[in-house]
Amino acid sequence: MSKDSTSTKKSKSIYAPTPKLAAEETHILAILVNNEPGVLARIVGFYSGRGYNIESLTVAETNHDEHLSRITIACKGTPAVIDQIKAQLKRLVPVLKVSDLTMEGRYIERELALLKIVCTGDQRADAQRDADAFCARTVDSTPNSFIFEATDTASRIDDFVAIMMPHGLVDVSRTGIAAISKGNRVIGE
Repeated sequence: MSKDSTSTKKSKSIYAPTPKLAAEETHILAILVNNEPGVLARIVGFYSGRGYNIESLTVAETNHDEHLSRITIACKGTPAVIDQIKAQLKRLVPVLKVSDLTMEGRYIERELALLKIVCTGDQRADAQRDADAFCARTVDSTPNSFIFEATDTASRIDDFVAIMMPHGLVDVSRTGIAAISKGNRVIGE
């Protein structure tokens, strides 16, 4: 047997390298739904029932007269998984439109975070300096604590949280991602 013929055979060993799977990416889905009881529970139940994780979730009524709400979900998956999620979401009764903002062009994403820092002395000046570098606003200040408000992309908020850890970060509250497509495109087009 020649050297070439053995190298082209596929190994049946359990120690053989496994083929690479498609990479998981975070997608931001905008979902327009009827604003009625149980809609959010159905959508969250859909995700949990299939073992999908929701990284971020925001929901609010966007049209009071037509009783419409918009749900924005950030979730991670391979392209095939994200396509499956979108297709199955579209089949749910209260769902009117599903838009994958990540794939449909440019969009703006923002998240709001409140960070509570407990510190004294020189730590206060350092915490304030780092908060200023992130354009965070001081919304509460006592002699031994701060509450900062920051609005930015989710990744910048992650960075802000990491920077504030050594300054005495004791509590964080985040809204989740709010996102909208740029230009004149609307959800579902």
